[in-house]
Amino acid sequence: MTNVLSSRILLRPTDLERSRAFYRDDLGLAVYREFGPWEERGTVFFLGGGFLEVSGQADGPPAPGLRLWLQVEDVAECHRRFAGRGVRIVREPVREPWGLVEMWIEDPDGIEICVVEVPADHPLRYRP
Repeated sequence: MTNVLSSRILLRPTDLERSRAFYRDDLGLAVYREFGPWEERGTVFFLGGGFLEVSGQADGPPAPGLRLWLQVEDVAECHRRFAGRGVRIVREPVREPWGLVEMWIEDPDGIEICVVEVPADHPLRYRP
């Protein structure tokens, strides 16, 4: 068995500062730590049970298929805040047939992000 002590997603954006501002200011993710020289400062954000590291720079957008799933308390509140900040909303909040409320947005490099609310009556909330 592998005992994982911590985990993080490593994201190499095409424009570091633009992506740092998106995750920090537009999405409002809390900063865990920053590192490196100021002009190339990497940022690690809290991401629920893990972390999102935005650092370095890629030559082009990420490969298709990369997606983030972020569970939040209130999707409607996130929708209002994101819309007010100009975040690209790909799909408005919808209660899906499986019971979750989902909204899809994109980061500056086109990475799809599913913002999810688990309603109080959903089976995922059940604790035996």
